Amino acid sequence: MHIVQPGMEIDVLKENGRIANENYRLMKSHGIKSVDFMGSIGAGKTALIIKLAEKLRAKGVRVCAIAGDVTGADDYGRFERSGLAAVNCNTGHECHLDANLVRKSLSKIDLDEYDVVFIENVGNLVCPADFALGTDYRVVVISTTEGDDMVRKHHDIFLHSDIAILNKIDIADAVGVDPKVIADDYRKLTGGLKEIYMCSARKDEGVDEILAALGL
Repeated sequence: MHIVQPGMEIDVLKENGRIANENYRLMKSHGIKSVDFMGSIGAGKTALIIKLAEKLRAKGVRVCAIAGDVTGADDYGRFERSGLAAVNCNTGHECHLDANLVRKSLSKIDLDEYDVVFIENVGNLVCPADFALGTDYRVVVISTTEGDDMVRKHHDIFLHSDIAILNKIDIADAVGVDPKVIADDYRKLTGGLKEIYMCSARKDEGVDEILAALGL
């Protein structure tokens, strides 16, 4: 992807990668582990982050979050009401966070005060795949309410993530979705080299396994 300006051509993805590396080094210099949560609107990213953060804080782990959205502060407000320190990050019109937006958000956080930073990306299963943010892990969250063809429709985001999570398994029967179909598609796509984790953030099912997979 290139942007052409008078007398100048910018490789957007290359520049994003450079800043992402800076973000990674910055967080590592403060001893922070970080996770980028990608996924479509309604997949349950916010609820899952809140549940993960609650469990970590109960163990004395200091957690904060960056809430990414095109506009508004709804997810940021949910984080704050749950007791999770957070920074709101609006893209304005872009369908994804990028490394520069995350860099600006990190500048608003006292990084010495935290052990873990969770980043909730903009709700989208396409654009975020191309834009690394500089995190330790990239996670894609889907839900049973989206149907059983998510993996077949969106190869890139699953291939660009380290871990996949299928949320809302408690209502799989009600929405007529077989989680095994999704899991089989994922293992076929990734050659069985990556794991997909089944969970219900609402019912606290599978959340501990996700923490373990993230090394938390």
